[in-house]
Amino acid sequence: MVFPFMKINPSLQPVDLLPQVTRVLELACKKVRAIDRRWDPAQGTPVFTVNGKYTTRGWTEWTQGFQYGSALLCFDGTDDRELLELGRSRTVERMAPHVTHMGVHDHGFNNISTYGNLRRLMREGRIEHNEWEMKFYEMALKASGAVQAARWSGAASPPGGDQPLGYIHSFNGPHSLFIDTMRSLRSLALAHQLGHQFFGENDCRISLLSRLLMHGMTTGQYLVFLGEATVMGAAHGTGGRDIYDVRGRTAHEAIFNINDGRFRCPGTQQGYSPFSTWTRGLAWAILGFAEQAEYLSGLTSADFVGAMSLKIKHQRSLAIALFVTSARATADHYINDVTARDGIPYWDDGAPGLAKLGDWREREAEPFNDHEPVDSSAAAIAAQGLIRLGTHLGESNGKEYLAAGLTIANTLFSEPYLSTSGKHEGLILHSIYHRPNGWDHIPRGSKIPCGEASMWGDYHAIELAVLIQRLSRGDYMTFFDRP
Repeated sequence: MVFPFMKINPSLQPVDLLPQVTRVLELACKKVRAIDRRWDPAQGTPVFTVNGKYTTRGWTEWTQGFQYGSALLCFDGTDDRELLELGRSRTVERMAPHVTHMGVHDHGFNNISTYGNLRRLMREGRIEHNEWEMKFYEMALKASGAVQAARWSGAASPPGGDQPLGYIHSFNGPHSLFIDTMRSLRSLALAHQLGHQFFGENDCRISLLSRLLMHGMTTGQYLVFLGEATVMGAAHGTGGRDIYDVRGRTAHEAIFNINDGRFRCPGTQQGYSPFSTWTRGLAWAILGFAEQAEYLSGLTSADFVGAMSLKIKHQRSLAIALFVTSARATADHYINDVTARDGIPYWDDGAPGLAKLGDWREREAEPFNDHEPVDSSAAAIAAQGLIRLGTHLGESNGKEYLAAGLTIANTLFSEPYLSTSGKHEGLILHSIYHRPNGWDHIPRGSKIPCGEASMWGDYHAIELAVLIQRLSRGDYMTFFDRP
């Protein structure tokens, strides 16, 4: 594996970042409290900052779980029980509508970040065990996984294949598959692990694992490009998709004909074009595929019986290989092609203003330039994905990925990305939400959005900090129960 642009520190270890992690968590605790004190829930959900203050932006309610999940992660990293009670009480008071929200693909964001973290902390002994409280969290997670799985569209088998596909469709409707949902698959994984039985019409039993696998395969087939062949194409010996098939590139959206389930074209909502790489979408793919590869590796062959209809043996090993293939391709593309030298990407690698920045890949990212914004939230998400992929692959195949993730964290956990001012409610600065729609705040005197934070960027930075803290003491953290 060659890394021509990103400068990775191969000697960096998790313990080396503990001073930065401690500082991040101290700042995060203060900011979580400040937001909770000021925020009026009647306004909706805090989404991103404007002039340093969190504000809302109606599109879908996908960030409330990050708000309260941040409090729980801060407790995880600092033992601050006041923040545990804040996160726990707000989850009980305000998160129930998200458990049964039929209109979004975001259950893994909202509900694993809250109910899932609470369950994990209780199982780890960090919270006093209470059987009824545990059942409450688990019931919420089971229901969330089933509701998410019910948002289902079937897809036709790819050319040359015999595997029926399908996907959890985005809030755009049954024709739309988003790359983001790869991380939201956690809701199906945890519900399956909890033994939940999902029923459809006429009491038809539906495997949550099967829908998880089919969604991942469909995403790998139509949203992740692999150069010579797509994921399912690789399994069946078919060729690539189009002349833009660059290994590791992702599209934000895939559009299907809902009458026959056939793929029609790539699309995008938040990227520059369907044929460029929206970097936060790429980051969701890295983390989502890597995390699901971890999860699937803990299952037995018996778990896969009836979950896939590929007419070949070794379903478990094939499924894991397909997810790892997509994780590695997207990780390599991030490192090789779309990030600046310090691991921070611009918001889209096809953004037209990048041409005015010259050789932007060969120097550190410039959040205060006049042409295109960086997206620190993409870096926070990608860093965790790289660490998880590297850990999953082990010393011989994964050390470069682990080092890359730690290198990105080392950049993010310092200024100008780390927000050290008590007057700014954000934790990680220079995050971008929706550049094509012009939603991001452009400060006075600037030509591009910069200097602001997002709820998802802050949450994933805190989660990244806690993951590194735990890695430094040999205590690996997953959303599921490791065997």
